[in-house]
Amino acid sequence: MKDLYAVLGVSRQASQDDIKKAYRKLAKTYHPDLNPGNKDAEQKFKEISQAYDILADADKRKRYDAGEIDATGQEQAPRGGFYRSYNAGGRGSKYSNFDFGEEFSAEDIFADLFGGGFGGFRGGGGPGGAGAGARTRSYRTQARGGDVNYSIRVGFVEAATGARKRIRLADGNTVDITIPAGCEDGQALRLKGKGKPGLGGGPAGDAYVKIKVEPHPFFRREGNDIHLDLPINLQEAVEGGTVTVPTVNGPVSMKIPAGSNTGKTMRLRGRGIAPKDGGTKGDQFVHLKVVLPEEQDEELKSFARKWGRKHPYNPREKAGMT
Repeated sequence: MKDLYAVLGVSRQASQDDIKKAYRKLAKTYHPDLNPGNKDAEQKFKEISQAYDILADADKRKRYDAGEIDATGQEQAPRGGFYRSYNAGGRGSKYSNFDFGEEFSAEDIFADLFGGGFGGFRGGGGPGGAGAGARTRSYRTQARGGDVNYSIRVGFVEAATGARKRIRLADGNTVDITIPAGCEDGQALRLKGKGKPGLGGGPAGDAYVKIKVEPHPFFRREGNDIHLDLPINLQEAVEGGTVTVPTVNGPVSMKIPAGSNTGKTMRLRGRGIAPKDGGTKGDQFVHLKVVLPEEQDEELKSFARKWGRKHPYNPREKAGMT
């Protein structure tokens, strides 16, 4: 099984910021949207996403480093006969929470307390004591089931616009959940009654699904606004023009003014995230980046040389740097 640090190309001492940067770099290379039909890229993207899911989560990373979970997030074999269980339910409830694990059952404990099978005990009912005329009295207890925790990865656009996802519960059943539009990384959804079953007729616990939003190759979120660096060519920068810009709701057309420089920011109103309270949607900010062709172009160099002689221009002087 592959080492998760090796999958992302970072050391075990890497900071969370280093891990995020490594994932973003690899995602830009292997993201399925950028490699349509490429099964190798799709598989590689799954591997780096799985690695990021564990290493970006401080608790999961700690457990992975300690050997408690493997590279897929599955529990490793228990050490020394102990089983690590998390049970968080029951706050403010009239029911108690029990999680007996695998070594002991509720029946075992009640048998120890009452001297008999779960549901009753033998008590001395008369002058002859326990051996004579003993009666059986039944006792029942109700206990709320424990809560369980799951996590699910959703794409950046799915988190922005909302989606339907299916998860598999611990009992093997599946449930469809709604990812609300505008959900944030780390947000938890509560599935009432989908936790561990209750004891003695008590209610089941709840399931909490933690959302992990995948970074996008070129979208960034700040509050309810979306930011995007948009490459434009030299002609578009000099003459201006109309270009197609991706947004979380699909591509739109945008006019670029003539004489646009790298760093110029354009605003697309209402193209951001819808707030949870139903207010006005955020905006998308498009940051222009002038990109010259990578290959050497003698014609372009000759033109720039002639233009420079006729129009002496020093942008550093204008900025007060000389």
